Amino acid sequence: MKIAVLPGDGIGPEIVAEAVKVLEALRREGLPLALEQAPIGGAGYDACGDPLPEATLRLAASADAVLLGAVGGLQYDLLPRPQRPEQGLLRIRKGLGVFANLRPALVYPELAAASALKPEVVSGLDILIVRELTGDIYFGQPKGIRNNAKGEREGFDTMLYSESEIRRIAHVAFKAAAKRGGKLCSVDKANVLETSQLWREVVTAVGREYPRVELSHMYVDNAAMQLVRAPRQFDVVVTGNMFGDILSDEASMLTGSIGMLPSASLDAGSKGLYEPIHGSAPDIAGKGVANPLATILSAAMMLRYSFAQEKTAARVEGAVRKVLAQGLRTVDIHEPGSRQVSTREMGDAVVAAL
Repeated sequence: MKIAVLPGDGIGPEIVAEAVKVLEALRREGLPLALEQAPIGGAGYDACGDPLPEATLRLAASADAVLLGAVGGLQYDLLPRPQRPEQGLLRIRKGLGVFANLRPALVYPELAAASALKPEVVSGLDILIVRELTGDIYFGQPKGIRNNAKGEREGFDTMLYSESEIRRIAHVAFKAAAKRGGKLCSVDKANVLETSQLWREVVTAVGREYPRVELSHMYVDNAAMQLVRAPRQFDVVVTGNMFGDILSDEASMLTGSIGMLPSASLDAGSKGLYEPIHGSAPDIAGKGVANPLATILSAAMMLRYSFAQEKTAARVEGAVRKVLAQGLRTVDIHEPGSRQVSTREMGDAVVAAL
């Protein structure tokens, strides 16, 4: 089981190190894992002037799965856009063809009080957001900055989805809903966007193939409100790239911390790119306070989806639950009565709980 490990920038190396620690513990037990590291993002630019070096893409393409930390840093903000760390992330997603982004938002009982919402609103919350990852306004062409007829600069981007792109992400979402609570909410902006009108038509057509899944539609502005007002009404949510980017970050705060949310980005087979949904957090990089649990839980998703190691994945998730039940907390989820620990101590605790 060959894993490409791409720590990235900011807190990326710190949190990935703890996930690797968990994987190494499993390897010592006999799980046949082979891990190899490579730079991406700002680290890639520093190494060879490219946020996605050719050698890194080759390693990722040859691996069975990719574990990624985070990219970005203030020192790279003035670089030309093609050389910025975020372009490395977009390019590796596109290069690997990982179009289906699965982002679970789960409230652990021990962390219900850490949510920005009242515990009675979020207790028992278990949402899966399925985000299309390789299309939409992030990749649509043409895009750029130009001078208009008045001689004024204007920026433009193209929101674009083909029918086949919508259909394949819809199938992923319907299959996920069929294995969960049997409810799928498709989020769009069909009242004003042509792209969303096509999205709604195609998702509705695909839904006829899944009669046991209850399909509903919701405009994205209403969905953003409903996630705060009554989040437990949702089971699986499917949406496009930009809306999914925003809504999944909003959902993360329902759980108590963005540091708790893992993600899996899957291709048409079993290959995946696994990463926490948070960014590189340069303000706390190197301080040993970052929460590694989202990255560790991303590794658990990797074991489940790319390697079909369901029992092992459940063990890792169980170890995380045990650590939380023991009252251990990094600073982002620390509360009165709990014990604050460092990034490394949290990783050690998960390994011990295994």
